[in-house]
Amino acid sequence: MIAIYLSVKEGALHGIKSDDIYNMVLYALPVAIISARAYYVIFQWGYYRNNLDQIVQIWDGGIAIYGSLIGAGIVVYLFCRYHLISFWLMLDVISPTVIMGQAIGRWGNFMNQEAFGQATSLAFLQHLHLPTFIINQMNIMGVYRQPTFLYESMWDLLGFILLMSLRHLPHFYKEGEVFFTYVMWYSFGRFFTEGMRTDSLMMFGDIRVSQFLSVILFIASILAIVYRRYHYTKLPWYY
Repeated sequence: MIAIYLSVKEGALHGIKSDDIYNMVLYALPVAIISARAYYVIFQWGYYRNNLDQIVQIWDGGIAIYGSLIGAGIVVYLFCRYHLISFWLMLDVISPTVIMGQAIGRWGNFMNQEAFGQATSLAFLQHLHLPTFIINQMNIMGVYRQPTFLYESMWDLLGFILLMSLRHLPHFYKEGEVFFTYVMWYSFGRFFTEGMRTDSLMMFGDIRVSQFLSVILFIASILAIVYRRYHYTKLPWYY
């Protein structure tokens, strides 16, 4: 709700109606959930092809944030095309609140004791000056684990602060570049946190899907900013 409120408030500064954002979210959320599950199932097809009845059992875990972003992104694109709203402007408006939502969402992993990292020691966790309730929750089946959920949550929170601070600087971002900054920031952090996790989706044997995709997205975002700056000189400023 906080994310939607902030998006509505920001959208109003750029002439985007609040109803458009509300309606877009109503369409995007269910698609994001379905695509997050579909993404996970695709990369775990070796298991699910023999357990088709479990594909819909999302309550047992098994969703992927990159899958949800892909699905939601398609909905946003189609919605903006239909309602004649700038797709890049809409992405700029919602990107900071999306990463804030990701920061909050990672605490769901904490509550469910999932998406944790490699084994570590109690002394290491205490050295991080973590609250006792986090340390206790990272004791999983008698083994202390790296709180990768916390690392990513803090990284996402910093990204939210960064984007909120930079996007209102006059003539700093061209339209679409707030979004590309979000992609670069998230993918950079995700590459490292993914490397510490024990539940990564894999492809071609030992390649972590999220790390591979993070590298592609990071490079693509840099190239997109450079290309658009030099080839579309009349792009409007975001602010």
